[in-house]
Amino acid sequence: MDKLKNSIIAGIIRDKVDVREYSALNLAYIGDAVFEIYARTKVVIEFKATVNEMNKKTCQYVSATAQSEMYHKILEVATDEEIRILKRGRNATSHSSAKNATKSAYRHATGVETLIGYLYLTNNKSRLDEIFELILK
Repeated sequence: MDKLKNSIIAGIIRDKVDVREYSALNLAYIGDAVFEIYARTKVVIEFKATVNEMNKKTCQYVSATAQSEMYHKILEVATDEEIRILKRGRNATSHSSAKNATKSAYRHATGVETLIGYLYLTNNKSRLDEIFELILK
């Protein structure tokens, strides 16, 4: 079953997606969802708690402020291409903003989500795992 799911997702990505055609905000949109899955998975595995407590812990990872801090960690290990994508996301014009973060933090968080979306849609799971290993410590 896992092989089928992986092949379906990989097939959709391989056959339908040219990542260069997507805006930074489109990449951030999918990156936000992928980030949420990684964070929730980490919380479920590492913290035996109530759903409410797990949700609070997950919010510590997925908040714009936390992702802004992660942006700077990623920059230290990012390739030239990844830096370009981070900056493209950071500089994207969005008409929304975070409720509890500065504009700067929100923009850095968008950069992180853009990179996550890019890595996901290019099916670069090993690099995605490396990035999450670094930022979800």
